[in-house]
Amino acid sequence: MTSTRERALDAAVQLVGTQGIRALTHVRVDAEAGLPRGSTSNHFRTRAALTAGVSSWIAEHETRDLGGVLERRFDDLDGFIDVFSSVIELLTGPHAVRTRARYALFLEAASDPELFAPLRAQREGIAAWARSLLVTLGAAHPDVALHAFMAFGDGIILHRLSVDPRAPVRTSVDVAVRGCLMA
Repeated sequence: MTSTRERALDAAVQLVGTQGIRALTHVRVDAEAGLPRGSTSNHFRTRAALTAGVSSWIAEHETRDLGGVLERRFDDLDGFIDVFSSVIELLTGPHAVRTRARYALFLEAASDPELFAPLRAQREGIAAWARSLLVTLGAAHPDVALHAFMAFGDGIILHRLSVDPRAPVRTSVDVAVRGCLMA
């Protein structure tokens, strides 16, 4: 059975991912979750606490969903390209609403960096994993390659979320990863 807190967080992510950060109010979360009015505020007294809860929820669920990928090591470039492509398709397909909510929180965090802490920690873990793989795959300049790789990942995700949800992934990932290795 799902707890009231979990129902509220699921609903909050849905609201932020479909309507933007301004939709995140206690009343709207209660309504979206089908909870009695005031239920969300019992767990998250302020909007800042609710926003921080959403940030943690997203980081936790993405880490869980991507955990198997982040534990893998590759010495095969095509295998890495395939897995990275499937991650982008997952984030922009079945988990598109959650990914939109994450990006909305990234923008909100510009005015309140504390809200971003769980997502920043998660991103730093992904960056460390990616840098290690880029080194293993032979990146000439791993730090430069990592910055380009992360920027590419954000770019294709945003493109698929906002412009073309069916934009091809694997061919773009192939070009980007090979380019990062040569940088």
